Amino acid sequence: MRKRKTDALTAALLRIGGMTGKKIVRRWRDREESARRWRDGKEKSCGGDMVEMGINCTAVVWNEASRGKKFFLHKMQRFITLEQNFTERILMKIIYCGDVVGRSGREAVLNNLAFLKEKYKPDAVIVNAENAAHGFGLTPGICRDFFAAGVDAITTGNHVWDQREIIPYFDECKKIIRPLNYPEGAPGRGSCEIELSNGKKLVVLQVMGRAFMEALDCPVQAIDKLLKQYILGKNAAAILVDVHAEATAEKLSFGYYLDGRVSVVAGTHTHVPTADFRILPKGTAYITDVGMCGNYNSVLGFEPEVPIRRLCRKYPSERLVPAKGEGTLYGIYVETDDATGLALKIEQIVC
Repeated sequence: MRKRKTDALTAALLRIGGMTGKKIVRRWRDREESARRWRDGKEKSCGGDMVEMGINCTAVVWNEASRGKKFFLHKMQRFITLEQNFTERILMKIIYCGDVVGRSGREAVLNNLAFLKEKYKPDAVIVNAENAAHGFGLTPGICRDFFAAGVDAITTGNHVWDQREIIPYFDECKKIIRPLNYPEGAPGRGSCEIELSNGKKLVVLQVMGRAFMEALDCPVQAIDKLLKQYILGKNAAAILVDVHAEATAEKLSFGYYLDGRVSVVAGTHTHVPTADFRILPKGTAYITDVGMCGNYNSVLGFEPEVPIRRLCRKYPSERLVPAKGEGTLYGIYVETDDATGLALKIEQIVC
């Protein structure tokens, strides 16, 4: 990191005067010592060394936005002032795992969770588990297994009611949610707040799309109503929205509609991971579909025979059977800035 910082600073300084820049770099103090001296002299402000070279120069600004550092060369009458802003971003780190399908999907999450926690050091882990119980819905026992392994919240989708025993569990556990735009009076809740050990709050909510899906209440109105309760970067350090939908255009529209208002918009439901993960123009991390946790040697996590018969005969046949064998975990890792709640990084997880 120090070499990268010095190289970038050298490049900026050389723009205003050859060896002058090199001399300033050579006199640059150790980062921690410099910050401490600046704090001693300027109360709680942070800064760097003052270097006088006895020349005039024009202002140059070098900004490394991804690390929150800025170097300024201010025009002075007799000397150059070199100041480093040491204000470090405080990050929230989030892992979101895609739709869990059957036993292979559950094992993919449970067997890899310790590794992911060691690698990414996440503040929160969230899992979509709507297909975890033999491919249809989920049970209280499956939820407890995920929570015991370190999962902080569980989202669902259109299969949320497939296992009836989950319905009373919604009253017992506040960390499992169903789509927010189910009609008023439906069991459960469409959002939850995760209170982290450091006092930060992560809001997780889910809406279900309406293109090629069940006819539910308007997801836009539902999410707008809920977001009135939160100010991103203030009473919510981060907000993650799961858009459980079939149509890619609907998910993309949601991404741009919520851009700058939430931290993450993650699509689920299709079980097929997309390659379009990115940060949108106003700072929201986005992916059209996180993918599936399950056996990818299958048809969306199910043994191929029944889908093939449906394809050939054009009428419903036997019940789908989850594919056996080793599963693969697909998910995303997101870093957000606590000061703004906006995303700084998103990457795809495969293991």
